[in-house]
Amino acid sequence: MKKVRKAVFPVAGMGTRFLPATKASPKEMLPIVDKPLIQFAVEEAVAAGITDMIFVTGRSKRSIEDHFDKAYELESELHARGKDELLEFVRNMIPKNINCIYIRQAEALGLGHAVLCAKPVIGDEPFAVLLADDLLDGDIPVMKQMTDTYDYYRCSVLGVQDVPREDTRSYGIVDARRVADRLEQINAIVEKPKPEVAPSTLAVVGRYILTPRIFHHLENVKPGAGGEIQLTDGIASLLSEEQVLAYRYDGVRYDCGSKLGYLQATVVFGQRHHEVGPEFAAYLKSLG
Repeated sequence: MKKVRKAVFPVAGMGTRFLPATKASPKEMLPIVDKPLIQFAVEEAVAAGITDMIFVTGRSKRSIEDHFDKAYELESELHARGKDELLEFVRNMIPKNINCIYIRQAEALGLGHAVLCAKPVIGDEPFAVLLADDLLDGDIPVMKQMTDTYDYYRCSVLGVQDVPREDTRSYGIVDARRVADRLEQINAIVEKPKPEVAPSTLAVVGRYILTPRIFHHLENVKPGAGGEIQLTDGIASLLSEEQVLAYRYDGVRYDCGSKLGYLQATVVFGQRHHEVGPEFAAYLKSLG
């Protein structure tokens, strides 16, 4: 009865929708006020009891490694200047028991391929997948909600939400039937269907818990357009032998892969910020 202790963060994408900001810096390092998107995702995984963070990286992603590494020069400078509060924050950004593991994805061959790159580290354990540009905000962290669901049902769990029918072409869409509050059993999953043929409006967002059997299916699915291996196709194949559940998470999703979603998250989290929140809220109100 293995628990979910490992999480995969596919961070090798180019982030072209945020050019020129992402020309030399990963989209996952874009800050919401003063915290990068990737840190929000890692903190969510930590809150779910996950201890091994596996980053599937690509070229120009070194700053992600540096972000979670020890910064001797910065710590020395903060200590010399007596900035003890900032020093403690930098030293304790993630708990000491967390392991950060980096795997290079030589070619961007799809989300399924990125997950497959993590197979040597995952082994035969269940694992989570978190896409950092989906910022999920819940009173109980969404991945914690999902690991609790996994612990009870012992099968793959996909985070889902309803979307407008005209937006189905942007998501993996599931055909599912209700089995419990917030929970549905998936009968089929389709990658980016046109609105007129989509089996529902229930869309998979950037949170997954998968059994290790997914690797067998990812190794055997046929690559799609551009030679990419789609995670959705692997999950569709997995359905032939294992139960997969869709979990309607309790929380708000900010699509920080889009400029509008990123700005919305910045406004919401900016008003909560412990330093500038009240002033920023007052400023927004003054705009009318």
